[in-house]
Amino acid sequence: MTTLEYLNLIDEVNENGKYKADWSSLAHHKVPEWYMHDKLGIFIHWGIYSVPAFGSEWYSRSMYDKCVREFEHHRKTYGEHKDFGYKDFIPMFKAKKFDAEKWVSLFKKAGIKYVMPVAEHHDGFAMYDTEFNRWNAKEMGPCRDVVGELKAECEKQGLNLCASTHRAEHYFFMNLGRTFDSDVNDDNYRDFYGPAVYCEEWNSPNLGLTTEDTHSIGASEEWLKDWLVRTCELVDKYQPSVLYFDWWIHNHSFKPYLKKLAAYYYNRAEEWGKEVTINYKHEAFPPTVATFDVERGALSGISPIYWQTDTAIGKCSWGYRKDNEYKSSRQVICDLVDIVSKNGNLLINIGPKPDGTITDEETQVLLDMGKWLETNGEAIYGTTFWKQFGEGEVNAEEGFFKDGDEKAFTSKDFRFTYKNGYLYAFQMRPSKDVSIKTLRLHNPHDYLIESVELLGSDEKIQFTRDEESLKINVKGDFSNDLPICFKMAIG
Repeated sequence: MTTLEYLNLIDEVNENGKYKADWSSLAHHKVPEWYMHDKLGIFIHWGIYSVPAFGSEWYSRSMYDKCVREFEHHRKTYGEHKDFGYKDFIPMFKAKKFDAEKWVSLFKKAGIKYVMPVAEHHDGFAMYDTEFNRWNAKEMGPCRDVVGELKAECEKQGLNLCASTHRAEHYFFMNLGRTFDSDVNDDNYRDFYGPAVYCEEWNSPNLGLTTEDTHSIGASEEWLKDWLVRTCELVDKYQPSVLYFDWWIHNHSFKPYLKKLAAYYYNRAEEWGKEVTINYKHEAFPPTVATFDVERGALSGISPIYWQTDTAIGKCSWGYRKDNEYKSSRQVICDLVDIVSKNGNLLINIGPKPDGTITDEETQVLLDMGKWLETNGEAIYGTTFWKQFGEGEVNAEEGFFKDGDEKAFTSKDFRFTYKNGYLYAFQMRPSKDVSIKTLRLHNPHDYLIESVELLGSDEKIQFTRDEESLKINVKGDFSNDLPICFKMAIG
């Protein structure tokens, strides 16, 4: 199908479908029940950038940036940019040990419910089979349809396959290669490096401020139509349960195309009989049209509109990096509890090695999380927020890129969730003496508390309440410092 034929198809589907390409129609779309129930997904940043494994998943841009260390590293390691460019990593990306069954089995052990591979990152290399990009993993590198294999395995093991596309930013992403003698200027590779539009506003010092400004320089009509078609092809071919976008789609030039894309995706989902949603950042969509995502951050309170945090186990890069540092299992589990208590989901990221294996550090965090969820999952899955998200002095700082350091939770910090007549109270650092001030007698939310049990324990829990707090004394020993959860029947 040609681009023009696909554009006509998009218009036809939207004309005949339930959802129209306007915000008033799209605002009636509902967040999926399964998504609000499942709470926990996995993000997978895996691509060509895992081969150099240096700096970050932005290596495709940074290697052409004279102001950062990746530039000199590339010259010293691989040679001049005109002789060895980003494209030359593709034959080195063989993925010989990639095994979708092993990946999805690990995810399932970790308590993951939905799987979000990056179908295409800013580098322009598609990890799926596509008619509109010859630079794809089915035809080059691994010579395998990575997204397709994950989809098949997710369906076998009962997880939801989702997809992320960062294609929008490729419009300018490789543009620093225009500023010197590099292979980005070779027209033989223009379809890979993209237009690589260069201007001072999109130079490195200004890139963040410019692209985060909704009203700043936009993309060309040709690019926007191509972006729309490629995204709709991804939708049609893989039927993702969630479609995730990185930043820049909030730019004013994308708005008409976003409306068409959302209508098309939601209309197709109606045909499939599936509940779906879109993840977005900044001001790309009005509230209730799609699901807001906070990158490497959190909210400081309960959001009445459902939301998501995406963050990584790796601290220094989303993709594989040889010297990456990793978060502890405790930090990831505490983040999950905090986010769920505030009416959100956690999308936790891994960055596999170029051979397709998952690092030992990330594997251990996933296994630890799965073991913890075996005991405490009933207080996570299928829950909703309570009257307040928690108690204590420690809280997340609101905003993007705020999750670097582990929060110093103490035994006085609690988080609450609710389900089917039960209040769940997580003590964020366990202790034998538990005192929850929020549940004192005559508090603003003074339900009767009929019973208390500790998840994962056979101990008969005794409790008292007075004007200061609800008090619990736990006799059992704790084998680790992960949060514990009290299940309370309220009346």
